[in-house]
Amino acid sequence: MQKDSRQIWDISPPVSFSSPIFPGDEPYRLQWTARLSPGCPVNLSAVTTSPHVGAHADAPLHYANGERSIDAVDLAPYLGRCRVIHAIGCGPLIQPEHLAHAAQDLPPRVLVRTAQQADRVWREDFSAYAPATLAWLAERGVRLVGIDTASVDPATSKTLDAHQQLLAHDLRVLENLVLDEVPEGDYELIALPLRWVGACASPVRAVLRSLE
Repeated sequence: MQKDSRQIWDISPPVSFSSPIFPGDEPYRLQWTARLSPGCPVNLSAVTTSPHVGAHADAPLHYANGERSIDAVDLAPYLGRCRVIHAIGCGPLIQPEHLAHAAQDLPPRVLVRTAQQADRVWREDFSAYAPATLAWLAERGVRLVGIDTASVDPATSKTLDAHQQLLAHDLRVLENLVLDEVPEGDYELIALPLRWVGACASPVRAVLRSLE
């Protein structure tokens, strides 16, 4: 059997008790419910966490009552050809002009790197998507967008205009990616959400794989 020699980039941050979260969100916690010992054949752990900790996929239910939970979304957008576009230092909002240099023949998935290094601690001044940019990407056939920050909307937004654009154009989204080591270009994305019934989001182990 021929070995697959394509390079893989893990674009998921480690998830631990120190992972940054939105203020008020449920942090990651792990406890041991059983430990390997003469009277117990296994180690068993239990986890409590918000599904928005670490790399994750939002469901439409996250930003609209009555919409699909994460177990009900189509998996196709989370798997396939994607483009990583650098907009490092773009400021508070990613505008179409920050992506125009890489917009020819866009694949259905676009991930945007906004920082030299993804945040390891919580901060409010991260970059987000301008709502018009999401509409602009959707017009070009994009079905999934990703970002290397905590949200497609600014941390202080109360109207979540970018999330509402996701809803309007039926776009899927990945947040909290780590694109620090990923050059601009096209890749295969693999970032399947878990089938968490009724949940507003799901963790993903997001990876990129070279096309050749």
